[in-house]
Amino acid sequence: MAAGLLIAVGVTLATTRGADPAPVRIVAADPAGPAAAAPPATSPPPATAQVPLSPPVRLLIPRIGVDAPVQDVGLNPDGTVEVPPLDRPQQVGWYRGGPAPGQVGPAVLLGHYDTHKGPAVFNRLPGLHPGDRIDIRREDGSVLSYQVRELRQFAKDAFPTDLVYGDTPGPQLRLITCGGTLGGNGHYTDNIIVFADPVTP
Repeated sequence: MAAGLLIAVGVTLATTRGADPAPVRIVAADPAGPAAAAPPATSPPPATAQVPLSPPVRLLIPRIGVDAPVQDVGLNPDGTVEVPPLDRPQQVGWYRGGPAPGQVGPAVLLGHYDTHKGPAVFNRLPGLHPGDRIDIRREDGSVLSYQVRELRQFAKDAFPTDLVYGDTPGPQLRLITCGGTLGGNGHYTDNIIVFADPVTP
């Protein structure tokens, strides 16, 4: 699927709020060098069986206080992935062109870091740590649980399309928001990506 998907340069965006904010970095990032130079994501654990298809409707991340609605999103005319509207900063977008949570492959959820009105749904995402729990409530009423494996930060002009959207042997989860420095055009320079794996019942 990744081969036909353009780099998600505009995957999240914010509008300038006046004073220049501090750069957004993942907690584990090395301040001595750019996070985009980090080695590829580590290998996930062995594949787990997929569950029946049901779209995600709510995302819960207890450690950072996220309890947010999920709406499906598609592609923009330029081939980049849509994001939730800026007037809905607490909404999460699920990329419906890829797997749903629980299906084989990477389910991708996207959210804003902030907007001109203040912090958005994924504002605290850079503070997640390996082992943190992520729960996804599905349309059929079931809940799928994931565990953070790692966080990575990449420049948007070096977005790891294959790593994020490429095939995987089992179900996986990606959470994506902004990072780096906010430019005068209202766009951040980087993306922060959380890689998570299913919690085996």
